[in-house]
Amino acid sequence: MKQGTTIITLDNGYHLWTNTQGTGTIHLLALHGGPGGNHEYWEDTADQLKKQGLDVQVHMYDQLGSLYSDQPDYDDPKIAEKYLTYDYFLDEVEEVRQKLGIDNFYLIGQSWGGALVQMYAHKYGQHLKGAIISSMVDEIDEYVDNINRLREETLPKEAVDFMKECETNNDYSNPKYQEYVQIMNENFIDRKQPSKLYHVKNLGGTKVYNTFQGDNEFVITGKLDQWHFRDKLKDITTPTLLTFGEHESMPIPTAKTMNKLLPNSRLVTTPNGGHHHMIDNADVYYKHLADFIKDVENGTFKNED
Repeated sequence: MKQGTTIITLDNGYHLWTNTQGTGTIHLLALHGGPGGNHEYWEDTADQLKKQGLDVQVHMYDQLGSLYSDQPDYDDPKIAEKYLTYDYFLDEVEEVRQKLGIDNFYLIGQSWGGALVQMYAHKYGQHLKGAIISSMVDEIDEYVDNINRLREETLPKEAVDFMKECETNNDYSNPKYQEYVQIMNENFIDRKQPSKLYHVKNLGGTKVYNTFQGDNEFVITGKLDQWHFRDKLKDITTPTLLTFGEHESMPIPTAKTMNKLLPNSRLVTTPNGGHHHMIDNADVYYKHLADFIKDVENGTFKNED
């Protein structure tokens, strides 16, 4: 398969940026978070797995509306209604799989991408060897409870009160508010500083992010408040790895619940890892991922709830 960048044309006429790194017969398709994030934290995944003794072709792409892929006019209500949906982004994964020509593959998703992995494994699981849910819960209400608790434990009361006031007034651009958000980011999202994931200028994805998430990682004002997938986990029989940072925004108790409900799963955590623990502590993150792939490939993977 061609290495490097390939621009694929979707059946809807839009174009997606894709990139393939690595060699071998094992295929891993990587989904970014956000929504409206981008592929960047997967750029060295093939190299990291190579260090662990695995030759893997890693396929990554920017979802519609993100970074190098096409940016629809989401200000058009008809376009927003059609493309800013759970179903669109789920079926986009399947179309990318088809157009890249891969099957019997591993699917990894970070955060929002982890929600897509859950949905994909439920709807299209026949195509999967293994699923990796990286830092994503199955029940959004437990996430909201957790980030509220983290904020109260991390910031002074007056700071929390100020943030709540800004949120009530929709004053998210307030500089002081954004300073507090950055403190939370450095504690629970990107613990390794300076972050490798910041751009000089925003290159797209904001509209998608705002529609689903909100202004930042510590509020849910968009469509993700509808994310309730717990009753479907029992139907996912694909070997599944749950991987979470030990100091991140997603609640570990919820990960443990998912581990019990998924019939064929393993839960691992990354020391000193935040939400982007593939960056914060790459050696541990990728050892966990490589061990999972090796066990599935060797037929030795066992449920570990």
